[in-house]
Amino acid sequence: MPQQHSAVPVVSEEVREALDRRQPVVALESTIIAHGLPRPRNLVVGAELEALVRAEGAVPATVAVLDGVPRVGLDKAQLERIAGRDGNGGGDGGGDAVRKLGHRDLAPALASGATGATTVSGTAFLAARAGLRVFATGGLGGVHREWVQSQDESADLALLARTRITVVCAGVKSILDVPATLQRLETLGVTVLGYRTERFPGFYLADSGLPVDWTARSPEEVAAVMAAQDRLGGLESAVLVANPVAEAEQLDPALHDRVLAEALAECRERGITGQAVTPFLLGFLVRATGGASLEANLAAVRGNVRLGARIAAAWAERADGAEATGGAGRAGR
Repeated sequence: MPQQHSAVPVVSEEVREALDRRQPVVALESTIIAHGLPRPRNLVVGAELEALVRAEGAVPATVAVLDGVPRVGLDKAQLERIAGRDGNGGGDGGGDAVRKLGHRDLAPALASGATGATTVSGTAFLAARAGLRVFATGGLGGVHREWVQSQDESADLALLARTRITVVCAGVKSILDVPATLQRLETLGVTVLGYRTERFPGFYLADSGLPVDWTARSPEEVAAVMAAQDRLGGLESAVLVANPVAEAEQLDPALHDRVLAEALAECRERGITGQAVTPFLLGFLVRATGGASLEANLAAVRGNVRLGARIAAAWAERADGAEATGGAGRAGR
């Protein structure tokens, strides 16, 4: 019988001290390390993202499950393990032993003592349980194209509809049905803020071609929305901060559209369906763009991590102000 572990996330000493002192903390997912990048670059990027958080004055909290124990905040050896560098990470890319864990996979992973990297839904759930309020990632999952036939929708959306956390992202992956995803977010009651933009970003692209209803111009404005959400009470739900990749670092829009059309056509011809669609399309884009799509992805993640740290700092300052005055704090500096 596998050893039974506590379902309460184990928070690293550094992250726990930061939370206790009301210092800014940013959650980071681990799937980009275990499954999103080739070795050894995956470990380099994982360390780089943590360093970017620190450079902005916040504490990084990479989330993963190790031997059935959910962890919020990894040390160097644990990060290397998720990257498949210590011999316990499975075969190439760590995919054999390091499972990919969404929210629905956490219970069996804990029960069986598995090791896995957390997706957006898994990371958001564990980070919120540990008391974190800000999570920075790349692009969200969403409603898949041809949803009417496949009924394929990412678990990210429903989980965020019932989890109080602020997620900084570059929109949803452009291989998805972006209009349907925005409609679904509206139906689920998830707040979407464009960051210094009135257009919803398109992951590899700065603009998906769709508008957003609300725009935040500063980290302090985002923190003010978070505070107002808390005052309202009611259903727990996330705030999505849609932060576009810089235009100079985005994938060329014409190249993106051409290659995506080719990828979708080949996907149909080969009869690829279900969970196999997303990795096939993303892999096709990387190969057909000569790696340019991957670089745009990483540029977006870096920007989101920096912004996430600044929002976490604004939130921490607001919490300190509220504690000092006995009230709600102040919205700006």
